[in-house]
Amino acid sequence: MLIYTIITLAFSIPFVWLGIRINRGDLYLIHDYHQKKVKEEEKAAYGKAFSKGMFGMAASMIVSGLVTLFGESKSFMIASLVVLFLGFAISIAVLLRVQKKYNGGVFS
Repeated sequence: MLIYTIITLAFSIPFVWLGIRINRGDLYLIHDYHQKKVKEEEKAAYGKAFSKGMFGMAASMIVSGLVTLFGESKSFMIASLVVLFLGFAISIAVLLRVQKKYNGGVFS
């Protein structure tokens, strides 16, 4: 399962990079319609909150890949997938909460 670990680590790199850039204030990386109603004075806080969702997605991929290094049995693979999908679900919930708080909704 080393190949799975390598793939998940490779896929997590763009999420970490985006999270860092957004956290530093590069909000142009987020679609305009996702930040249309964000007040100017809240943009820094919005970027920091949004980046938490990106970091969560990256972390779930990294941990999912690391779980498979402990064994190649079916149970380790299932645990890895549970970590991946649960992490993505939590990260999406974080992003939706951020959008609701700062923009009034996802497509508002």
